[in-house]
Amino acid sequence: MNNTHDLHDKRLADAWATLQSHADHGLPLDPDPSRIAFADPEFLLRRETRGIRMQLELMKPDIEQRAHGIENTVVVFGSARFRSEEDAAAMIAQAEASGDAAASERWRRLARNSHYYEKARAFGKLVAQYSNDKEPQDKLFICTGGGPGIMQAANRGAHEGGGVSVGLAIALPMEEEANPYVTPALSFKFHYFAIRKMHFMMRAKALVAFPGGFGTLDELFEVITLVQTKKSKPVPIVLFGSDYWKKLIDFDFLVDEGVISPGDVKLFEYVDAPEDAWSAIKRFYKL
Repeated sequence: MNNTHDLHDKRLADAWATLQSHADHGLPLDPDPSRIAFADPEFLLRRETRGIRMQLELMKPDIEQRAHGIENTVVVFGSARFRSEEDAAAMIAQAEASGDAAASERWRRLARNSHYYEKARAFGKLVAQYSNDKEPQDKLFICTGGGPGIMQAANRGAHEGGGVSVGLAIALPMEEEANPYVTPALSFKFHYFAIRKMHFMMRAKALVAFPGGFGTLDELFEVITLVQTKKSKPVPIVLFGSDYWKKLIDFDFLVDEGVISPGDVKLFEYVDAPEDAWSAIKRFYKL
């Protein structure tokens, strides 16, 4: 049974025509008691309706993913700034040609990490190839934040492996559009970080964290905390790039200081190759 309504219904069409007219003429969207509530941005964007907006952000991606059979995901985090080896080389050449020494140095620094892009791409391909001939309930799908860098790489690998993948993008000034490798029907955009985080975990069967900055650390510690406190079922948490993570965070120091338990460092493991990351997940689930 189709529960959707005809979006060309005259009432809805009239409501959207009014809004379009306001936009075309640059008119302010003043309160209007006669405007249909669910077609009234002025009403929906009020402080009092924030809860409704959050509920809608929770519902829409959930309904769409269910419709497409997305039940089990492998979430990949990592820097949005890393580029493929090919793109990084091109950006260095462009900066050098323009004589911009600062830009050249910046791209050279980022190029040192291009191998992580290629490894995330290879990992995404491994997951997709595994799932291609599996029954729907046994499939695993790559899920990322939908942006550039490591996120693009994982989505790209899944695409190259013949699979579909999910992108949970966030509305940010520096990331206007999802990367081109996210399956269009599974490309979602969020306003609220909190709701987006819930969606990462709702279907996650594993987390693979590549080197990254504040956003990557935020998501990583969110997942570790949920598993540590048993608010979430245990899942494989894989830190890709052992040198990076061990230099960045001294977990043994946290143990020595007594702020985490010795067993907490067993909640995750380090790997340095796409095959090892995939093996950690297969081992956990006995695939």
